[in-house]
Amino acid sequence: MSAQATARHPSAQRDPSRFEPRISRRHHVGSIAMVLFLAATLVGLVFLVILLVDIWHDGAHRLTADFLRNPPSRLTSRAGIWPALVGSVWVLVLTAVVAFPLGVGTAIWLEEYAPNNRLTGIIEANIANLAGVPSIVYGILGLAVFVRALAMGRSVIAGALTLALLILPVVIIASQEAIRAVPNSMRLGSYALGATRWETIRHHVLPHAMPGILTGTILALSRAVGEAAPLLLVGAVGFVQFAPRGLQDAFTVIPIQIFNWTSRPQAEFQELAAAGSIVLLVLLLAMNAVAILLRNRYAKRR
Repeated sequence: MSAQATARHPSAQRDPSRFEPRISRRHHVGSIAMVLFLAATLVGLVFLVILLVDIWHDGAHRLTADFLRNPPSRLTSRAGIWPALVGSVWVLVLTAVVAFPLGVGTAIWLEEYAPNNRLTGIIEANIANLAGVPSIVYGILGLAVFVRALAMGRSVIAGALTLALLILPVVIIASQEAIRAVPNSMRLGSYALGATRWETIRHHVLPHAMPGILTGTILALSRAVGEAAPLLLVGAVGFVQFAPRGLQDAFTVIPIQIFNWTSRPQAEFQELAAAGSIVLLVLLLAMNAVAILLRNRYAKRR
């Protein structure tokens, strides 16, 4: 009788030790994958350190107060980065002012208001495709629309709007993912207490999603501040003696100024380009520091 019961129930014959080879094989595969991923990370870090050391070695002695406050010059002893630095700040601020509300608003509509139909799917697919379009294409679009069709000229506002179009898909996608990560129970609880949809979004969804939204936005702005190709098309020039003071002024940015210096054969201009690269890195680090502070602030309010 016991033999028949054992035959009917094969689980009784299972030996836990027969799974040990499979578990051991999985552990070995996991260890190999960990080593490969660590090696890939170390390769990237090593090349990054080499690049930073090389830039610092070439340009650190050029980082003076005169370099930061002087305009560019054909004389390397008088050349500075002030107009490019101010132009980068102008373009960056205007880009954020345009792209952030548009991107977050679009993400809110797609996640909270848009119906789940074919049109919404087409819109989301196009946004995802636009995130991978080369930046030079946005430069051509900015030249055709902002510079010529809207007669903005080769100005700060034209460059900022072009970069806003460039990073807008990234901001939308990052904001969508952050809003989607908010638990649906939070929305239902808010509705149960009598809140409207907008009150739920404003007081519950957005505060919880804001750290992710800010992270995606700062990554997109970091890409924008390093772009040169689209701004060259919309009119940024490599040699500007005066910092912009208004939206319609001519401008340049740090990447274009660095490109201008690296295109010259003299070693002194190569050192100026290295110093400009250090200034650009400091600007990026400052942006990331602001994003971290804002993210921590919203995290504490949750």
